[in-house]
Amino acid sequence: MSTAAKAARRALMWLGIILVVGYGALAAGVLTGATTLAPGLALDLAGGRQLTLQATTTDGSEVTQEDLEQAVEIIRKRVDASGTSEAEITTQGSNVIVVSLPGNPSDETIDLVRQSAQLQFRPVLNYQYSSWITASASASASASASASASATSDPTPSGSASAASNVVVGEASDEATPAASATAADPTASASASPSASASASTSTETSSTDAAAGTASDLAWLTDELQAEADALDCSDEANLGGADLGDPDAGHVACSEDGYYVYLMGPVELTGSDVASATSGPSYNSTGALTGEYEVVLNFTDEGTDIFDDITQRLIQLEEPQDQFAIMLDGVVISAPAVQVRISGGTASITGDFTQAEAQQLAAQLQFGALPLTLELQSNDNIPATLGQDQLEAGLIAGLIGLILVVIYSVFQYRALGLVTVGSLFLAGVMTFMAVDLLYWMIGYRLSLAGVAGLIVAIGVTADSFIVYFERVKDELREGKSLPAAIERGWKRAKRTILASDAINLLAAVVLYLLAVGSVSGFAFTLGLTTVIDIIIVFLFTHPVLVLLSRTKFFGGGHAWSGLDPRQLGRDSFYKGRGRTRSTETKTLAERKAEAANGADADAAAEAAKGGEN
Repeated sequence: MSTAAKAARRALMWLGIILVVGYGALAAGVLTGATTLAPGLALDLAGGRQLTLQATTTDGSEVTQEDLEQAVEIIRKRVDASGTSEAEITTQGSNVIVVSLPGNPSDETIDLVRQSAQLQFRPVLNYQYSSWITASASASASASASASASATSDPTPSGSASAASNVVVGEASDEATPAASATAADPTASASASPSASASASTSTETSSTDAAAGTASDLAWLTDELQAEADALDCSDEANLGGADLGDPDAGHVACSEDGYYVYLMGPVELTGSDVASATSGPSYNSTGALTGEYEVVLNFTDEGTDIFDDITQRLIQLEEPQDQFAIMLDGVVISAPAVQVRISGGTASITGDFTQAEAQQLAAQLQFGALPLTLELQSNDNIPATLGQDQLEAGLIAGLIGLILVVIYSVFQYRALGLVTVGSLFLAGVMTFMAVDLLYWMIGYRLSLAGVAGLIVAIGVTADSFIVYFERVKDELREGKSLPAAIERGWKRAKRTILASDAINLLAAVVLYLLAVGSVSGFAFTLGLTTVIDIIIVFLFTHPVLVLLSRTKFFGGGHAWSGLDPRQLGRDSFYKGRGRTRSTETKTLAERKAEAANGADADAAAEAAKGGEN
C-alpha cells in the first residue's frame, strides 16, 4: 500500500474516532438524563420566561440612558456567565428593562438577573449568630440536659451551620506584616485560635488596635446600641432578608445576614463599591514555589482609585484584632464573603483563599465581576411567553435548507457524475458532525439554536459545497495537463487546500467579528457560521481528500470510466496517461473494426505494388 493510501486511511480513522467519541458522550448524557437528543431551541422557536424590571437609582436621582445601557450590559454578562444563550435584553421607556430567557431557566438564573446587586465593601465590627440559630440552641438546651452547657448566651451551632471565613493575601509592600498561612478561619473559633490573638491581649495591644481604628470606618463608635438592637432583631431565616434587602446608609453602620443565613454581621460605613472592582477571576491556588495547594482562590483586581483605597484599608485592618481585621463583601444587602486581611496589599490585586470548592470560587468571582449594577432593579412581572416565531418558521427554514441541499446534490451529480457522490457523502457527514456539535454545546454550555442560527447552517451548505468544487476542479486541471490520476489528485490537493483554507479563514474571521460586535439574532447566525466553517475544514481534510485518494486506486475511477466524472473525453483529452510512457486511447474499437483496418491497409499495399510494376 502506498504512503498516500496509508495517510488516507489514518485520516478516515481519526474522523471515525471523533464521531464515535462525540456521539458516545451524547448517548451517555441522554441515557443518564443529563441532556436531550434534540438540540435546545432559542426564544424565537421555543418560548421562555420574560422578566420586567423597573430601575431606580440608589440616590433617588433620575435614571439616565447611560445607566440603563450599563445595566443591560451587566445583565447580559451575568446571563452569559450562567450558560444561557440567545437571551434577549431590551429597554422600554426611561426606566424599564425587559429580559427574555429561552426555555425553562433555573431559579438561580432568574435570581441572578433580577438582583439589584449593589456591591459594597464594609469593615466588620462584630458578628453574631442569627436569632433563629440562638433559638434553636435554646430549644435544644431545654429538651436535653446534656445540651444545657451549649445553651449559653453565645451558643455554638452544629458544624453544618458554621460558615468559614476566608483570608485575603496579595503582593505585600515592604512595610507589610508577614502573612500567616492562608488557611480558612472559622468565625466561631475563639480569639485564642487566631494567630493574631494567640497570646493574651495586653493593654498595649488593645490600645494600639483602638488607635488604629479611631476615626475610621472600623471605629467601634459605629457600633451603637441601636445597631446592636437591629442585629438582635434581624431574622436571617426569613427569605426577605436574604435577597433584595436594604443596602443601608453608605455613610453609617449597617447590619446584614450572611448568605447562608447563619450569621449577622455588624459593619461600618461603605469604603469600596462595585465600581472600584476592575475584574474578578477564580482558579486553583498556588503557593510561593508555584505548587498547587489543593485549594481554590478568587483573584480580585481593583481600579486605580480602588487600589489606593484598598491599600489604606489593608494597612488599617492588619493592625486590628479579630473580627475587626475582616471586611465584609455585601451584594444586594447580603454578606457573600467576609475575608480576614493578612497583609498590606498595595498592588491592586488581592487573592481570597480558604475553603472554597471550585463551584463556590466561580460563583463568588462571577458575583464580584458582574455585581456593580448602577441601579436598583425591582421585579414587576415574571411571565411565561410563547415562541415569537414558532414551529411553522422552523419547519419553513428546514424545508428551505432541504431544497438547497437537493439542488446542490443535483448539480454535483450532473457536473461530476459518480464523483458527485463524494460531495453527497461529505455533506452528509458535515450534517452529522454539526448536529453532534450543536447538541453537545447545548449540553455543555446551554447553547440554543435560533432561527438565525438555522440560517447559518443553511448558508454552510454552500460554503461546504464550494470547497469540494474548488478541489475537484483543481484535480481536473491537473488531468488536462497530462498527469496520471493519483498525481493529479496529489498536485490538485496541494493547490486546492490553500484556496480552501484562505476562503474558510475569511468566513471564520467574518463570523468572529459578527459574534463579538453584534447581539441578538445576528450573533446566533455568526456562531453557527463559524462552527460550520470549522467543520467544513475537518470534513475536507479527514474525509473528502482521503476518499478521493482511495477511489483513484479503483478501476472505475482510475480507469476514467465515462460515469466516473474523470472521463478524459470530458476533459478535452484524447488519451489517459498510464505511466511508463504508456497511454490509453479514448477511442475504444471492436475486433472487427481493427481487422477491417488491417485488411484495408493490405489492399492499399497491393495496389501500390501493382502501380509500381506498371511503371517499370
